[in-house]
This record gives sequence, C-alpha cells and structure tokens, in this order.
Amino acid sequence: MSLIISNIALHFISKKQESGEVLLRLGPEQIEVGAKITAFVDGLHTIYNGKSSKAYGSFNAMPAETNDDGGSHTARFVDLMESYLGERQSFYQFSTQAANTLKNEIEKYDLEESGYLIVCHYEFMGGRYLLVAVIPVSEHYSVDGELNISADQHLDMNKLQLAARIDLFDYQQNASGNRYISFIKGRAGRKVSDFFLDFLGCEEGLNAKAQTQTLVQAVEDYVSVNQLDAAEKQQTRKELLSYCKEQKSSSQDVSVQEVGKVIGHTTTDADGNEQDFYQFCQQQSYPIEESFPHDQTVINKITKYSGYGNGISLSFERSHFGQDVVYNPHNDSITIFKVPPNLKEQLQALLSANNSTNDSDESSE
Repeated sequence: MSLIISNIALHFISKKQESGEVLLRLGPEQIEVGAKITAFVDGLHTIYNGKSSKAYGSFNAMPAETNDDGGSHTARFVDLMESYLGERQSFYQFSTQAANTLKNEIEKYDLEESGYLIVCHYEFMGGRYLLVAVIPVSEHYSVDGELNISADQHLDMNKLQLAARIDLFDYQQNASGNRYISFIKGRAGRKVSDFFLDFLGCEEGLNAKAQTQTLVQAVEDYVSVNQLDAAEKQQTRKELLSYCKEQKSSSQDVSVQEVGKVIGHTTTDADGNEQDFYQFCQQQSYPIEESFPHDQTVINKITKYSGYGNGISLSFERSHFGQDVVYNPHNDSITIFKVPPNLKEQLQALLSANNSTNDSDESSE
C-alpha cells in the first residue's frame, strides 16, 4: 500500500431539526495512524477517485468576512491551511478551526446536514494531498446469539457527496492555477453542496467535461482525416478508452501528447509534412490543454451507444451502427440484425410460450 498518512482529524457535526442549531463535537487531538486508519483512508481515497462527477477549481480571491463592528473576521479555509503548512499551528488546531468555519456555513443554509468531518493530509504515488470530506451516517442492524435485534450507526462512505481534495504540490507550485482543487459535483447541480464550496472558499475553474468532449471530437476528426476504415476507427477509440481508464485508476491527468502515442497513425498537413495527433491538435487550434483531469463518463461513450427508457435498455458497439443496428428517424424505430444468441433464445422461448397459450385458448373455445 503506497498511501502514507501525515495527519488525520475527525469531528462530528449535526443540525437539530427543531431549533436549527448546529452542533460540533470535536474529535481526539491525536489519532494514532495504524493499519485500520490507513485502510480506512485508502478506501476513502479509492471511493473519491472513483467518483465520476468531479469538478475542478481553485481558492477564490475574496477577502475574509468581517463582523458588523469591523472586528474579528471569519477565517478563510485557505488561510487556516497555510498556517498549518507553514507550521504556525498544529494540524489539530487547523482542523478544529476549519470545523468551526464549516459549522458557521451550515448555519446559513436551511439544510439538515450531519456527518463526520474528515480532514486528512496524506501522500499517494508521489503526490501530496489534503482531503476534506463530510461522511454521512447510516443505521444498520445486527442480531446476537439470543436473536435480539440491535441498531448501530456506521460511516456510509458509499454515499459520499461532500468531499474535496487539494493537490498540495500543484497549489504550492501554481497558486494561480484553476484546477488544484477537485470536488464532487452532485448530479442535481451545485445547490446542495454550495455551503461546502463556500466553506472551502472554492470556485470552479477547469471544465473537465468540456475538455474531454473536445478531446473526443479531436480524435474523431483525426481518424476521419486519416480515412481509417470502420474497424480501425473502433480500435483507435478502444485504445483511447483503455489509456484514459489507466490514467483514471492512477489519478493521473490525460496528456494530449501521450494520446498521440497511444492511438498511433499520422496524417499529412497542407505542406505535405507528416504530423501526429498532438501536432494535428495544435494545427487545428482545438481549445484543449496540454494535460487535464478527464471526465471518464464522456470517454466511456466513445465505443458504445446506450440508452434506457420505458422499460427498454439497449447498448451496442459504435461499429455496428448503420450495419447490424439501423435507426429510422422517420418512424423513430431501430432494426437489429444478427440478434445476440442469448437474447434470441429468450425470444424464441417467449414466442413458443405465447403460441402454446393461443392454442390452448382456441381448444377451449
């Protein structure tokens, strides 16, 4: 296991439904980092990496808020973090002040948020990160030897929605950048997590989805210019998919230069010079960065078409479109040739059952 924990803190925050009061219970000043804690953080790290709905941003430049009397101000998360990184205060002091800042933000919203605030400084694969997350609590039941049922609570990491991670190397080397913070972006938009981003003082920067869509379009244009046949185009898409999955699993950015090496092929520019995919992108002036954290959900769609609705689920490889799968836009219908054998067996069994039922009905008449 290559994950190394430098510091970790745990606090509990909850909001009373009746009064709206937000309660904060601070955790222990020192958490011993043993095998269980390391396994826990490793699991949290894996779940966070696996979240496809992440966005990227940076700390905003807004000044700290002052009270009405112009006195003490609400501490910004970035200032607290800098104080810890600069060794002007301990990690525990940093985490407790951050927890109080989060408490103040929750009080501004009509939300019933509760859970355990995890703040963890760790290293993984040569990178240094600060992970901040609110893990919800779920109830589970157990039965003892006397068949007595009891209830207990556990951290439900699979329901993780409020989480962000700061790439400390990127932040310290390029504080003016727009993507050293990643955070989970809910499917319903930002409203639910607004208070969490306000707590961090984070504003969205790099649009990973748009960058990935541009990459996919550039690859499609490139294979078209190279006049590859259908099989070669599909193979190129699969190579891109495989590369992006590897980058995702290792938390690495996608590099346009590396994509060029992976998909191979060269084309010829207007002057008759050979160019690879990277040079092609530069010449065509695609609005794409040299490297970026990609959106895997966009990449997953490049080799397959799929859809679900009204009780019908359909998925097929892109290379079959127009050949074994034909869509008629005039009557909004799809014709499938070469039906998969396992589906064919089920359909034949269904037809046979329907015919038997019809024969029985006719005999009874």
